[in-house]
Formats: sequence, C-alpha cells, structure tokens
Amino acid sequence: LQIDKRHQSKDSIFFRDGVRRIDFVLSYVDDLNKEWEKKLERRKEFESNLQKAGLELETEDKKESEDGKIFFVKIHAPWEVLITYAEVLNIKVPIRENDIPSMVENPLDCVLFPLRLPEKVMHPEPDYFTAPFSKDKQELYLINDESTFFSPSMRNRIVNYILTRCPYGTEEGKKKFGIKRLLNNGTYTAAYPLHDCQYWKKASDPNCDSERYTLYMEWARFLRFYKEQPLVLIRKYYGEKIGIYFAWLGFYTEMLFLAAVVGLICFLYGLFTMDENMSSKEICDPAIGGEIIMCPLCDRDCEYWRLNTTCESSQYSHLFDNVATLFFAIFMGIWVTLFLEFWKRRQARLKYEWDLVDFEEEQQQLQLRPEYEAKCTQKKKNPVTQEMEPYLPLTSQAVRFCISGATVLFWVSLIIASMIAVIVYRLAVYAAFASLMENTQTLQPISGVLTPQLATSVTASCLNFVIIMILNFFYERIAIWITDMEIPRTHMEYENRLTMKMFLFQFVNYYSSCFYVAFFKGKFVGYPGAYTYMFNRWRNEECDPAGCLIELTTQLTIVMAGKQIWGNIQEAIVPWICNWWGRRKARNNPENLYSRWEQDHDLQTFGALGLFYEYLEMVIQFGFITLFVASFPLAPLLALMNNILEIRVDSWKLTTQYRRPVAAKAHSIGVWQEILNGMAILSVVTNAFIVAFTSDMIPRLVYYYAYSENEDSPMSGYINNSLSVFLISDFPERNEPKENPENFVICRYRDYRYPPDHEKKYLHTMQFWHILAAKLAFIIIMEHVVFIVKFFVAWMIPDVPADVKAKIKREKYLTQKILHEYELEKLKERLCQGDKRATEKEFIATEGRMELSRAM
Repeated sequence: LQIDKRHQSKDSIFFRDGVRRIDFVLSYVDDLNKEWEKKLERRKEFESNLQKAGLELETEDKKESEDGKIFFVKIHAPWEVLITYAEVLNIKVPIRENDIPSMVENPLDCVLFPLRLPEKVMHPEPDYFTAPFSKDKQELYLINDESTFFSPSMRNRIVNYILTRCPYGTEEGKKKFGIKRLLNNGTYTAAYPLHDCQYWKKASDPNCDSERYTLYMEWARFLRFYKEQPLVLIRKYYGEKIGIYFAWLGFYTEMLFLAAVVGLICFLYGLFTMDENMSSKEICDPAIGGEIIMCPLCDRDCEYWRLNTTCESSQYSHLFDNVATLFFAIFMGIWVTLFLEFWKRRQARLKYEWDLVDFEEEQQQLQLRPEYEAKCTQKKKNPVTQEMEPYLPLTSQAVRFCISGATVLFWVSLIIASMIAVIVYRLAVYAAFASLMENTQTLQPISGVLTPQLATSVTASCLNFVIIMILNFFYERIAIWITDMEIPRTHMEYENRLTMKMFLFQFVNYYSSCFYVAFFKGKFVGYPGAYTYMFNRWRNEECDPAGCLIELTTQLTIVMAGKQIWGNIQEAIVPWICNWWGRRKARNNPENLYSRWEQDHDLQTFGALGLFYEYLEMVIQFGFITLFVASFPLAPLLALMNNILEIRVDSWKLTTQYRRPVAAKAHSIGVWQEILNGMAILSVVTNAFIVAFTSDMIPRLVYYYAYSENEDSPMSGYINNSLSVFLISDFPERNEPKENPENFVICRYRDYRYPPDHEKKYLHTMQFWHILAAKLAFIIIMEHVVFIVKFFVAWMIPDVPADVKAKIKREKYLTQKILHEYELEKLKERLCQGDKRATEKEFIATEGRMELSRAM
C-alpha cells in the first residue's frame, strides 16, 4: 500500500497503514563505491533474517527522504514476536492492580507543595502486582489491548535484542551477526528507536501519549530546576538504567544541600573572625611583620623581603585555615556515610517500586556479548547450562591483559610525567614572577594580593587543567580500544573493566596536582644553605608563611570549577550546535515532509557509554568534595549549584538533542557504589593529613598550650616563634642573592631549627618533634573517631526500610496466591476434560502448595 507522504503526519510513529507501530528504524546510504555490492548483499541477508525472526519491515525510498540520499527501514514487532521474547528476557508484566496502601502522608507535604509535580506526571499509570511473562499463561495478565500492553521502551528493548543477534552471512569462514558490526562496517548508518513526538508540542495522533513533550515541559526546562523529578515517567520512557542514574543524581544533589549549608557556615565563621586572627595581625603589623626580613625564595635572582608583604594572603588563608576547618572535615566524614547509607535505602525502595526485586543483573548480563560470540571460535560446555558456548583460551586472555595493563601503566606514567613537568614549571617561573613584580611599576598596586607565590600557583593550576583535558581526550579512546581488545565475556564485565580503567586514570589525572600541593609542596625544602633540589637543578618550592592551604584551595577551585564549566559546555552547547547544523536543510521545507524518523536521524547518538561518562563526571566531583574538603568548605556549595544545572542539562540534552536510547534494565548504580565507598574511606585519611600537615592548626595548638608565654594573649608571638634564624654569611655562593643593598645580617625562614649561635646549629628543635608527634597523634585520633562514628551509623541504618521489606513479602505472597489460583482453575478445566486420575493428584498437590503458602 503506497500512500503519499504528504498525507502522513509529521509526527507519525506508525507504518503507512497507520496501525503498526514503528519500534525501530535502520538507515543507510546507497553509495556506489567498491563495497556497494557487498553491503547490499549483507543488507538483503540481514533483513531477510529479521523477517524470518518474525519482524515486519517497511522501507522508505531515498526519493522520499529530505536529502534524497538516505533509505529508512522501519521495523515493527508483532504480538507473537513480543510475547516470545518477553518470556526470553523475563520481562515482568501486570497481573493485578496493587492493593497495598500507599505510604502515610508526610506532614511536610504542605510545605513542600511548591516543589511537587502534578500527580499525573509523577504517577502516569496505576501500580500493579507483576509476574514474569509466560506465553502459556496469557489469560493471567491484564491484557486490555495487545498494541499497548508492552510499553514502547519494552518493545524497543525486545527489537534491539533481536537486532544484536541476527546473522547476516559468513565472511572469511566466520559467521557474522549483529547490528553493531553492520554499523561499524558502514552497511547501515544508524539504528535507533523513535521518540513519540516533537518535544515542544504534543503529537496530533490521539493514540500517542506524547511522553517526550511531558518530560520536556515538566522536567527538562531549566525553569523547573526547583521541582522534583518525574522518575516513574523517566523510567517508563527511557528504561530503568537511565531512571536509576537520575534518581541517584537527584538524591546526591539533595544531600549536598546539607553539606553546602554547613560549609557556608564554616566559611562565614572564617570571614567574620578574619580581623581577630592574631597570626595575620602580626604579619600585617609594620612593627612586627615589617621588621622581619625573610630569606630569598629562589637562588641568586630573588631578593630579601619583608614578611608584611604577604599580609593580604595571610588574611585570606584564615578563611579556610581555622577551627571550623577541623569541624567541617569531621562532619564531611559522617555526611558521606549518611549519603551512602540513605542511598542504599532509596535504591531498595526503587527496586521494589520498579519491579527489580527479583531482577538479578546476571540474568541479563550473563548473556554473552555478540562481539565475544563472534571473535571466540573455540567452544566448551557451560557447567551451569550444560550447553556448548564460545570461550577465550587462557593464554590469549593473559596476553591481552598484559598488553592492556602495560598500556594503562604507560598512560598513568604519562600523567605523573606531566605533573612533574608542571612542578618544574612552578620552580622555573617563580624567580621570573618575583623579578617581574619587583621591577614592574604597574604591578606595584596589586603586589600585596598578587604575590609571586599566588601568580605561580594560579598559572600552574591553569596549565595543569589544560594538560588534564588533553590527556583525557586521548585516554578515553585508548581505554575503549584496550577494553574491546580484551574481549570481555558479558556486558557487565565490559562496563566494569572500562569503569576501573577510566576511573584509575581520571583519579590520577585530576587529583595528582592536589595531592602534590597538599602533601609534598613545602615539606622537603631543606633550609638556607642546604636546600633540596629537583634533578639537582631546581630548588623545591616553599609554602607561604601563612601556610600551603590557600594554595591547595586555589588549585582545587580552578580544577573543579574549570572541569564543571567545560563539562557543561561539552554536554549542552556542542550537541546543540551539531543538531542546529544538521537541521538547517529542513528550515525551508513544509512541515509535513520532514518525517519523525528523519527528525530523529538528525539528532545526536546517545551511545552505550553515554551514562558511563555521566557517572564518571559525578564521581570525580564527589572526590573533590570529599578528599580535599578540609581545604575548601565551599566545594559542596559549588557542587550543589553545578548539580542543579547538571540535572536540567542532562535531561534537556536527552530529551531534545539525542535520539531515544534503547531501554535497558539495571537495579543499582553498579560498580560505582564500590568506588564511592572506597573514596569515602580514603577521604577520612586525606582530610586528617590535610588538617595535620597542610594547615597550620596543629602548630598553633602546640604553641597555644605548650610554648605561649603571654597569658592575656596566648597566640601573640606565634609568628616569631614559627620562623627560624639564618646567618646570611653562611650562604654558599650558589644560594646567596646577587644584591644586599640594606646589608642585612640575618634572615628568617619557615621551620623549627636552632639559631646559628647554638651548639646544635640549624638542627631541628624539640618543638619540631613535639609538633610532629602532635600531628601524628591527631591523625590517629581523628581517623579512629570518624571511622567509629561512620561504622556505627552504617550499622544503625538498615539498607532496606522496614515498610519496603513488608511490602516485598506481601507482594510475593499475593503474586504466588494469584498464580496458584490460576493453576487451580486450569486444573479444574482439565479435570472436566481429560485424564482424571493424573489431574486429581496434580490438583491435590496444587491445593496443598497453596495451603503451605498461606501458612508461611
């Protein structure tokens, strides 16, 4: 039946007969090159095998397409195919409407009403008791209409399952199959399910639910940033895997609100107590800081300088280096535990509500990857299924793992080499910045704020960020290539291996510079006359007299903020520009000629690894706000603002800029949960070390309680106490400045060493060892306190809420009862018809099973 395309709605998601729904679309270009005949043969064989599998196809000639070049093959799965593969995929379908009472109303509902979405958006259909589909029990299920019984997401999942396993011939003596291979070799240019309508208006067809439009209006627009997410509708339209990601991202953002508020309070405490900080007062005092002459910060070219030139930076460092820092570090150690434990409870509730309680990832993921089946020619018997299946020999696995491991190690080494290059940059340009600021009159007014240390730190952080992004760009492609080379057996194995490779790389890439500033910079400097050098050439960096914490804060802010801004540009602006460029051709054409499959064809592809990158981005951010949060209490606030934007950017691009992804099941966030648990434990250790070794809190406390001589103002004299004395005449020629116009005799440096007139000249004083002991004691105490509280909180909070446990048991009981009653009715019918003796025994056994179930 040929119908003029002009009479077909722009939003049509049906075949030309207007009855059969389009479940999937394949597209190809009939280019007359040397491979043309081979591609044509593959397509004929593939489409023929699809029809043999029961699928129905309808081809749109290239003359009907917008550019006159693209053929579109529309695929429809009839009822018989759907019920066959629904059983294979163990899809759960409704058997009775849920009669378990809903949760008790929340007393805060009236307060939270402005944040709520309409009920029809939050719960677009009733809740049902469900059971795995079986062709033999069709009367049991609530099948009102065969065309709508399976949702579009279920239908495209079934068709995708067939497409990934359908053969298309034999090449080079090997059986070839799967749409992925056909896409890779150019036989087809795209394969995708259709969106149900345009996102900015409802479909004209009354049979279409226009769920894409609803998602755009209620979820994907930024003006809805304060509203809750319609998770049930997201799950229905995109599948459980995408639904669970947005549920996790939303929950993470909600929990960040508490951390952001506490962090902001700690920052405000530092701001309001800035004027009371005795250390910065002494540094800024001309009679104290102005009279203290500091040793040069580089060899030969740098001059002696007065301590009060770092007045402003010492005041700013108090914003982050104060008593509240310790409180916030301990609070975040507990917050991260609460977040992970409450997420487990939220996840358990979603598993119940989304019928994933009995869903084992293995059921789906133990299905072999088509690539594994295609590349592994040897076979052996599966001990579980007792069927012959392909396998990869141990020797081949070992070789592939060695190559993979060596590649990852090489790239991690490359990151470390780039970090060393940045450190060398810091050491090399410091003298240049010091000389430039000393001799350039135009920079004199801002020299108090823009010190050589700060200028070096900011430029090095920006350079480090650029290197990070460049290395990321290349490594992403290398990681996918080596994971493909390993030929993982299942989809779960593939994702887990790629996740660990990418996370290991990103961890080293993003955090190495922060680890350097936090734990290495200023710790191995030596002292005047005996400085330590990198490669025996560049003198190691010193910390600012007010401490290294302000530099760690600068590094963290630039890398974290830069990553978030760049990430949002990549996620939102790049797809929009690509789609705008692709849509230009349709601007001057009548609306009814630009069909639904052509509109979707011009959108970007949301690949199989689309969610992987979203999780990776958020987990790296999670590391920034937990591993180094003691240095920057505003990090959770930055993350909160980013995530509010991230949810809407992700939803907008998924709804408007990308083709509809193939629905996939998932009952958790997978291996990311273990990564988050590992980072939570590591964060306690890193924050304890930051407070102890990077901040000045422990030296100040030791001075306060053990060395202060002024009872009225215990912290006065701390700066003088923390600076050691060096006799300028002891400088070796390599270190001595070229000029000493004021003929200084001594200079000061940041350390606890004996003065030049002491018998233990330039050796560490007893105060140094007292401070070191205090730091180590603090780390042990803080770690033990936080870990004890963490594990106690984790033990106190059950992973599955009590009401969810009760509902799961109730649903299992009722479902079993319904199934037993159905079997009983069937047996009664057989009693009336066939072998009475055999059926009577079966009837008695079934009744007994029902009684046993009731008793339990």
